[in-house]
Amino acid sequence: MELFTPDYGLIFWMFIAFGVLFLILWKFAWPVILKSVDQRADLIDKGVEYAQEAKIQLDNARSEAEEYLNTARKEQAQILRDADKMKTQIIEQARVAAQTEAQKVMDNAKLQIQQQQKEAQQQFRNQVSEFAIQIAGKIVKNQMKDDEAQNKLVDSMLDQIEQNKN
Repeated sequence: MELFTPDYGLIFWMFIAFGVLFLILWKFAWPVILKSVDQRADLIDKGVEYAQEAKIQLDNARSEAEEYLNTARKEQAQILRDADKMKTQIIEQARVAAQTEAQKVMDNAKLQIQQQQKEAQQQFRNQVSEFAIQIAGKIVKNQMKDDEAQNKLVDSMLDQIEQNKN
C-alpha cells in the first residue's frame, strides 16, 4: 500500500519541482509558445484576408468579364444589324443597276430594231427602184426600137424642161 500512500516529503519536493518547472516554462517557454500561436493566428488572419481579397478580385474580374461579354454581344448584334442593312442596300443597288442595265439593253435593242427596219425599208425601196428602172428600161427599149418613137420622146422631154423653166 505504500504505492498508494505517498510520503509527505515526496509530495513537498514534487510541488517544488513542479513550481520550478512551472516558473521556468512560464518565464522562457510560455512567451515563445504564445509568440508562435500569435504568429500562427496572424498568418491565418493574413491568409483569410488574402482569400477575401482574392474573392473580391475574382468577383470584380467576373463582373468586368461579364461587362466585356455584354459589350461584345451588343457590338456583335450591332455589327450584324449593320451587315444586314448593308446587304439589303447592296441587293437593292444591284437590283436598281440591273434594272437600269436591262432598260439600256432594251432601248438599244429597240434602236437597233428600228435602224434595221429603216435599212430593210431602204433596201426594199432600192430594190423596187432597181426593178422599176429595169422594167422601165425594158419597156422603153421595146417601145423605142424605131427612130420615130425616140425622136418623139426626146421632143416631149425637151418640151417639159422648157415648161418647167418658165
